[in-house]
Amino acid sequence: MASHSSIRASDADREAVAERLRHAAVEGRLEPDELEERLHAALRARTYGDLRRLHSDLPTKPTAWERRRTDVTPAARVALVVAMRVAMALAVVIVVLVVAAVMAAWWVLWALVWLGLWGRRSCSARLGARTRWDRAHGPQRGRLAGTR
Repeated sequence: MASHSSIRASDADREAVAERLRHAAVEGRLEPDELEERLHAALRARTYGDLRRLHSDLPTKPTAWERRRTDVTPAARVALVVAMRVAMALAVVIVVLVVAAVMAAWWVLWALVWLGLWGRRSCSARLGARTRWDRAHGPQRGRLAGTR
């Protein structure tokens, strides 16, 4: 049986190594010129041994300080948390405004009722309507003064 390094590599294997090399370049482990050379060699490689030599000097797993960096929450999760906090703050503000409006509405309602009642009395007095006091103590119309 042939050793693993002499077995022919597939296109998927070449692409996987090329992706690993690109990832190493993004991490800053390879210079652009070196990346280009290794990518050409990866796409021309025929065996697993050829491919293994291209990434043998690169770490297979991230080191300890890199693991902490990869545990960062995704941006979508952070955006969702921020959106929920903003929504909760807006809900609290809306509740406070509604309560304040209801509290102010009671005073406005009382003021309107009071003005309505007071205005009705003063308006009827101005128009010549007789009030209870006028009926009891005031001059009686249609009768002679002094006779009851």
